[in-house]
Parts: sequence; structure tokens; C-alpha cells
Amino acid sequence: MGKQKTARGALLVANLPQLQNLIKRDPEGYREEFLQQLNHFDSIRQIFEIKPDDEDESKKFRDLIGFISQVAPCYPKETANYPSQLSTLLLENYAILNPETRKVLVSNLVLLRNKSVINPLELLQTLFPLLPITTSSGLRSTILHTILTVMKTANQKTKNHKLNRAVQAMLFGMVERGMDGEVLGDKGKLRGAKNAAANNPPEGNKVRDEAMWAVNLTKELWKKRVWTDAKAVSIVMLACLHPVTKVQSAAIHFFLGSEDDDEEEEEDPDLKGELRRHTVTKKKASSDRKLNKAKKQSKKFWEEKENKEASPNFPALQLLHDPQSFGERLYTLLNKYDKRFSLDHKVLIMQLLSRIMGAHQLCILGFYTYIIKYLTPFTLSIPSILACLAQSTHSLTPPSVLVTPIRKLASEFIYPGASGGVHAAGINAIREICRRQIWVMAEGGDNTGEALVEGVTEDAINRVVDDNDPKDPLPTPGKGEMQDLLADLVEYKKSKDKGVMIAARGLLSLYREEMPGLLKRRERGKTATISMKAGLQQPLPFGHTPDAVTGIDGLELLEQQMDQRQSKAADEAETDGEDKWKDWEMESDDSSSDSGGWIDVDSDSDKGLEISDSDDDEQGKKKVEEDGKEAEEDKDMMQSGAEVETQIPNLATTKILTPADFAMIDDLRLKAATKAVESGGGAAAKRKLAAIEAFKDANASGVRDLSHAFVSEGDIVGPRKRTKQDYAERMESVLKGREGRGKFSSTKFGKKAETGASLTNREKARNKPLMMVLQSGSIRNKKKASMREKQKRTSAHAAKMRKAR
Repeated sequence: MGKQKTARGALLVANLPQLQNLIKRDPEGYREEFLQQLNHFDSIRQIFEIKPDDEDESKKFRDLIGFISQVAPCYPKETANYPSQLSTLLLENYAILNPETRKVLVSNLVLLRNKSVINPLELLQTLFPLLPITTSSGLRSTILHTILTVMKTANQKTKNHKLNRAVQAMLFGMVERGMDGEVLGDKGKLRGAKNAAANNPPEGNKVRDEAMWAVNLTKELWKKRVWTDAKAVSIVMLACLHPVTKVQSAAIHFFLGSEDDDEEEEEDPDLKGELRRHTVTKKKASSDRKLNKAKKQSKKFWEEKENKEASPNFPALQLLHDPQSFGERLYTLLNKYDKRFSLDHKVLIMQLLSRIMGAHQLCILGFYTYIIKYLTPFTLSIPSILACLAQSTHSLTPPSVLVTPIRKLASEFIYPGASGGVHAAGINAIREICRRQIWVMAEGGDNTGEALVEGVTEDAINRVVDDNDPKDPLPTPGKGEMQDLLADLVEYKKSKDKGVMIAARGLLSLYREEMPGLLKRRERGKTATISMKAGLQQPLPFGHTPDAVTGIDGLELLEQQMDQRQSKAADEAETDGEDKWKDWEMESDDSSSDSGGWIDVDSDSDKGLEISDSDDDEQGKKKVEEDGKEAEEDKDMMQSGAEVETQIPNLATTKILTPADFAMIDDLRLKAATKAVESGGGAAAKRKLAAIEAFKDANASGVRDLSHAFVSEGDIVGPRKRTKQDYAERMESVLKGREGRGKFSSTKFGKKAETGASLTNREKARNKPLMMVLQSGSIRNKKKASMREKQKRTSAHAAKMRKAR
């Protein structure tokens, strides 16, 4: 027996896969063989730490690691220290390990996690430090994929708060370790790289890479909706203040919702080259498959590129902790290191700062002074800078702070020598600023706020009179510099340039709706003049917020809808009742049957029979009288300038609204706004429709709508001439033109087929075989024609062509 056991042990040592299979079937029967292999692993590990370059020992060592990892769940006590030994070996000796050995160690740690030998946190504590030090792209992608998969699996059913807090603490520490470094900036990248190489040792590069990986991992987990809380946003918020410019840029792009330029982008498939090769080479099935594959890849590439439009990360902006302090630190970073940052990086910081200011209504007044020096038409990225200025403005921004930027815009962009595009950009920027702070153009006037807010009074009329029209009874502020500027900008509505004209009309429409008192009387329009006379169109003073909500917008539409349904149901019930009594016939008794027909009634007896609808007449008279009284009261209210009180619908006090009712209210508001636009409601109706659609989309996505706080470059540049189409647009137009026809057919034949028309003889002759055409009489006659006949035919053709010309 002893010889057989020894022989079996020697055989199994040389064949680890067989031993692995036997152990999984009977762990207790092969415990001694496993312990022998475990001791062998310890001895080789000690030797391997001293001589890691030995290829033979490395291969044996890798085989032993794979064997023990497979059977470790069978012997939990004996392999309790085995995972920590692998982690220590990987982290402490990573630089001297063979690349294949590194890969085996990582894969076996993942295997131990899949077999529940170690928990996810132990695995992640080993993998996180490897990301900034590994140089193999394959191993790096494996580690990154493993981290994301582990986190997604752990939070799949319910949120694993313990694991999330631990991982977020590790990532926060990776970013925080580099916060004490010096800000070098990215202006003069070559010189900055030399300084960075001289001042930053390899440890500094490791700290920088750690922060970069922390930001990238947070962005990926946010994109996959694994993390959606404020702690994840705090990691990226701290990275926005990191001294390394690359880390700053990656963190800022997270909030802006755009792609970082440093990130690797997928290349466009070479569809043109594949088409050219398919044309010149021999036609094969394989070449057809390659061409179809290239077409699919190109289509997918352009679709993904179109879907990757930059859109602000609204939820992340909402979850910022203490946005005022964060905004002030961003402005300090921007102002302090202005000469170290390139213009592109400064624009990134300005975009983030302005969006935070607009979303949270922050007042960082130094920003408006800082941005003035960039407000020139010759500045690179000027549309983005103008958008930053506009979206940093809100209703709580002091109007006096905005006067200087608007003056700079007017002097630099709006002068006779500038082009139409420059004019349009300047006016659009001023319009977007005024849309957010309407009181800017009222700065510099006398008694402006008092005249515009108090309403129509005798004192206001006597005190404030329009200079252009002394008979104007409306309250108009005293003329100042900004009012004169507004009048000058409105005059550009007569410009021949379409972009300038649209920009000026937009500014005019804005002040017609919000503050028509600042405009000349001839510029106000009929609606604004009537509203001002009635005292209905009064802007709120600066710093005031609208009153508390007293009703639900659109509730009256729901009440009308329900009344219509009830009346319709009542009419249907009445109609059903009449139908039931339609075939009814009165049964006559014996006494009435004697008459045998109609009953004669004396003509004098109809005097006592009175048929009257006096009730209806009285109700109609009362209704007319009530309508007349209401009309007189409304007229008196309009003349006295009193405020019109809105009546609260009865539905608000008699019914508890359900989510279905609110959904119906949204649909009814959308239909009413659409009907108003179709009936010629003007720009105000279009803006109201756009606001309702945006509100509905925000409710569907569950995100608060912050689009009003952001301005795009298109809003600043305005509509311009149509530019040259790119490849995607050209292909879209080509494919659109091919709709409704076959692969090798024209649309003309398809239209004739639809109408039932047949082909002409000339069209049919084109499809005739050549041998049949050669035997036709016309061809034979041409061949047999004499010289005189040919001359006549040529002369007739020439005369016909001259006549056609």
C-alpha cells in the first residue's frame, strides 16, 4: 500500500489538472496532496522573490497559483492567508515581476472573488493601486473592466452603501494626495512639460495619475448609473481644483457634459477606401462582406457621434455641496493663475463657473470685471465667452454690475465698420443678458423703478413724460445712457443683414413683453400699450420674487374638459331616453275609441290654453344682465388700472387631483399652446409652447429643468448662411433622395406605376435587344438612304435646332 500511495503522489504532483479534478470530487481524500502543493508554493514564492527572472521557476509558480486558486474553496482554513500573499506579492514586487506573472496574479485574484473567497472590497484595494503604475494597456483595460463590473454587480439589486462609501473614500484620497502641488498651468505646453519633468519626480507622476484615474472611474460609474449621489459629485468637484491641468480639464468636462480632448476617440471607418478597393478589385463574396461591414460601421460611427452632443450634466450641478464656496474657489483659481493657463483652459473654467452661477443664482461680482478684457471680436472662442457672460447672469445679479460689460459689448461689437456677424453676436449677447436681468437697460434713468412699478398715477404722469411725445400718458422712465443704447439697438431691426435684423427684433420683443416703458411709444406695439394703460404689465422690482402660487396652471382647462365630458354624457343619456320613447303609442280605451279619429276642439277654448317658455326668457334676461354688469365692471377695472383677480376654479376645492389628472393638465396645456401658435399667437406663444415642452421633457426624465440658465454658442451667433455640408449631411440627403425607388430604378417609373400610366414607345425602344433593333425598318431605311435623302434629313435637323434656339 505504501508503494502505491507514493507512486500516486508522485504522479499527481506532475499532473496538477488531474489532481485539481480529484480534489474537487473528494477534498478530504486528497488533503495531504494539497498540503504538499501548498508547501511547495510557499517555498517557490520565497525563491521567486529573490530570483524573479528564472523562466522555469516562473512557469511552475504560475501553474501552482492557478491550481491553488481553483481548489481554495475546498480548504478555507488552510488557504486563509493565500489571497493576502498574492496581493502583497503583486503590490510590493510589481516592478520586477514578469508581465505574464502579473496577468496571472490579477486573474487569479478575480477568480478568488468570483468563488467568494475574498469580498469585493479586498479585491478593489489591490486593483486600485495598480492603475497608476501599470504600463501594459491590456492589463490596464482588464483591471478597469474588472473594477466597473464588480461595482455594477454589487449595486445591481440594491445599493451596497458600505462598499460604495469605502470605494469613494479611496478615490477621494487618491485625488486629495496631489492637492498640495504647485499649479504649473498649460500655457506653453513644452516649457511646462520640461518644468514638470524637472520638478516632479516619478512619485509626483504617480500622484497625478492616481487623481486622473479617480476622476475617470467616477465618471464611468456615474455614466453607468451606479453612483448618482452627492459624494460622487464631491470627488469630481475636488478634482476641479487640482493643481494638474489635465486632471482639472477631465473633471470640468464631467460637469459640462462634453468629451475631453485628451480622451481617445474612435476613428472614422475608411468607407471611401473600401469603396475604391471594391470598384477596382475582382468581385468576390468576401469583398462584398467587407464593404457591407464598412458601411455598417460608418453608419454606426456617425450615429454615435451625433448622439454625443454636449449637454450640461444637470443632476451633477444640482448635487454640488456649497456651490457658493466652490464658485468662489474656481474664480480665485482663474484669476490667480491667469497667466499660467491657456485660453482654452480658461474658457473651460469660465463655462463651469458661469453655469454654476446661473443654476444656483450665485453672485460672484469679480467675474464680470475679469471677463471684460476678453470681450473683443478678435478674441479666440469669443462665442463661448459671450455665452459664459450671459449664462452667469440671473435675476439676482445687480444691474449696475452688468452696465460695464454691456457698454464694452456695444463699443466693441456694434459700430458701423463691423461685419453683420459681429453685430449679430453683440446684440444677441446683450439680449440674453437682458432676458435674465431685465433692469439692466433701466440703469441711469431718473425715477425708473418708481415710474414702472407704481402703476399709472397722476404724480407719475406729471413727473415722467416721454420726450418724443408730450401727449403720451404712459409712465416712462427718465432717459439715461442705457435707455439711449436700447433705442439705438432696436433701430437695427431695419438692417439688411438677416442675422442682425433677427437679433434686434428679438431684443425689441423682449422689452415689449417685459418692460415696454423703456421703449419709445412707436416701438411698443398695440398689445404692450393696452396692457400698460390697464396697469397689467408691470415688472417686479429688482430683488423681488413672484408672489406665492395661488392656483394650478392649466386647472381651468381640466375643468372645461370635465364639464364637456359631463355635458356630452348627459346629451347621450337624453338621446337614449328619447329613442326608448320614440315607438311608444298611447293605448286607447273604449270611450275614446268611439270617436274613431281626431278630437275637435272649439276655437274659443284655445284661449284658456297657454304655452309659454317664460322661465327660459327670464333666465336669458338674467344672463344678459349679468354679462352686461360683468362687462361694465371689467371696463371700469381697465380704466382705473386696477389688478384683475383670477378666479380659482371650483375643481381646486372639490376634487383631489391624481397623477393622471396632472398628466391630463400637461397635455391640455400643450394642446392649448399649440393651438395658440397655429392661430398666430406670435413669438410669446412660441416661447410658451417651448417652455411647456421643456417642462414635460424634464418631468419625463425626472430632472429639474435648468435649460433656461444655459446659453449655447448658437444663441450668440444667431442664424447665419447655410454652411457647406459635411459627409454625414451629404449621405443623409443622398439616402433621402433614394427613398421610394428600387436599387437600380428611378422615381419617374415609380410615379408612373402608381398612376397606372404606361411607357411611351420611345422608352420601350430603349429596352429592346440590339438584334431586334437592327432588323427594324427605320434602321434599314437609314442604311439604304441615298445621298440626297441624307442631305435633306441633315438640313431639316439644322433648321429645327435653329428654330429651337
